[in-house]
Amino acid sequence: MEWKVPLFEPDLGSKEKQALCDVIDSGWLTQGERTAQFEREFSAYIGSAHGIAVTNCTVALHLALEALGIEVGDEVICPSLTFVATANAIRYCGAKPVFADITSLQDWNISKPTIEKVITPKTKAIIVVHYAGYVCDMAPIMQLAAQHNLKVIEDVAHAPGASRKGKYAGTWGDAGCFSFFSNKNMTTGEGGMVVTDNPGLCQRTQRMRCHGMTSVTLDRHKGHNFSYDVVEKGFNYRMSELNAAVGLVQLEKLKVGNERRKEHVAYYRACLSGSQNIGLPFLTNDSDAAFHIMPILLPETADRVEVMTKLRDQQIQSSIHYRPIHTFENYREQGLGASEDLTHTTVVGDRVLTLPLYPSMRNEQIEQVCDALIKAV
Repeated sequence: MEWKVPLFEPDLGSKEKQALCDVIDSGWLTQGERTAQFEREFSAYIGSAHGIAVTNCTVALHLALEALGIEVGDEVICPSLTFVATANAIRYCGAKPVFADITSLQDWNISKPTIEKVITPKTKAIIVVHYAGYVCDMAPIMQLAAQHNLKVIEDVAHAPGASRKGKYAGTWGDAGCFSFFSNKNMTTGEGGMVVTDNPGLCQRTQRMRCHGMTSVTLDRHKGHNFSYDVVEKGFNYRMSELNAAVGLVQLEKLKVGNERRKEHVAYYRACLSGSQNIGLPFLTNDSDAAFHIMPILLPETADRVEVMTKLRDQQIQSSIHYRPIHTFENYREQGLGASEDLTHTTVVGDRVLTLPLYPSMRNEQIEQVCDALIKAV
């Protein structure tokens, strides 16, 4: 279907095309010098000592958990209101995801009080998700983690370039995990990044990314090494030079793109402020957000499918971020379903609707979306 207002629109142009052509002309396509440059520039941008570029954010989460020693029988706390990859990565390690509720119907992030409720003697780590690009209240979470000797991983898929109290998302915990999927604030098509200030964690993650090997293919191609050892349980999670080249261009656009998103969200809120039955979350969030998506809370009486259908009839795309993980069949079958601690998550999961948001949007498009939404509701 051809959308008048799509859900997202990547900002790609001639610079990205030229970057791809330069990689092809170089004759070296797999992880190499451009990937290393992307790691350096991205980690420097957000103020982290080390960056490890990987295939996607899911494997970034998996590597971070593995490198931090999460194993069979451990519990890792995370939100249920997130993409399923957050919890899947925990299960890859043989550990159990334990869901913390979001803070309120205004703050859709997990927080110290909601995390504290579900800590057990088996808890070994916390994964926070900076939902929609709004940074969690990290200082109390880090204090709680220190009290219980827990590792903290940040899922920063929604929040590249976001910060709180002058500290960038992804640099609060032991590791930060980023996504460069096609709908993200910056994209490499497919791609991800682990960032950390811990040199030991960086080294272990680098080795695990590439089969646990002590040298990579580029080293041997250049004659720096003739052989290698395998010293870690490893995976094939490398980023290609093609993805990294696009990432370098996209990183240059991130700040301006986030600023435009901020302007669009402000205009959305102004347009919807007169509709008292449409909930607007994060109005009191004090972080310098990345504004990845534009979620709203439909009134209890609204039929979400009917609303989305009416928007579709106006050629306006919408989505749901997210159906809570604990409601999925596989999670219920594995005993990872609903609990009494997920009251706010359940309400939001039933009523959330995501509206279009991307840097190149025009005010008249936002007006069109809001007019159609108010009529549909």
